[in-house]
Amino acid sequence: MAGYNKKDSKRNAGISTLKDSIKEMLKEFKLDAKYKETELIKAWPELMGPMISKRTTKVFIKDKKMFVKLNSAPLKRELSMSRSKILALFHQKFGEIIIEDIVFL
Repeated sequence: MAGYNKKDSKRNAGISTLKDSIKEMLKEFKLDAKYKETELIKAWPELMGPMISKRTTKVFIKDKKMFVKLNSAPLKRELSMSRSKILALFHQKFGEIIIEDIVFL
C-alpha cells in the first residue's frame, strides 16, 4: 500500500472516541442530565417487565421526580409500596442517582 505508515495507524493522544466526544458535547451544552433522564424513561419497560409495562400509559420526569401514569389502581398501590426498591433498581442500572422520587398517578 502506497502511503500507508504504521505510525499513522496508532491512536493519537489528542484524539478521543466518538462516545467520549458525544459525552463531552452533552456536558458542554448542559444536556447530559436530560439525556440520562431520557435513557431512564426508555429503560422503564425493560426494568419493570411486560406486565407493568402494559399497564403504564405515560412516563415523564420533572424536577428529579419520575411520574408514572398507570391504568390499574391495585398496581399503583403495590408499586407505591415498592418505591424504594424501584429507585434502588434504577440507581443500580445507571450507577448514579438520576431521580430522587417516583410518583404513581
